Amino acid sequence: MATPLRSEVIRLYKNLLYLGREYPKGEDYFKDRLKTAFLKNKDVTDPEKIKELIARGEYVIKELEALYYLRKYRAMKQRYYSDGNTE
Repeated sequence: MATPLRSEVIRLYKNLLYLGREYPKGEDYFKDRLKTAFLKNKDVTDPEKIKELIARGEYVIKELEALYYLRKYRAMKQRYYSDGNTE
């Protein structure tokens, strides 16, 4: 793997590990799935394929962030509209 792509992959892995700390099914579940996904693709040497996989990882990061923002929004909404009245 080329050096710049290697550093991007490591950065992506660290970012995903950090975001996985608050995963709804638990941090251990997320870590296991993340490790499996990265080990499955450890032998990929084509730079274009690696870039595709990095892009997919960036997409997963965006999805996780959206999930966390939605959870935060729902918690705030429950605090302000706890009686069932949404107006």
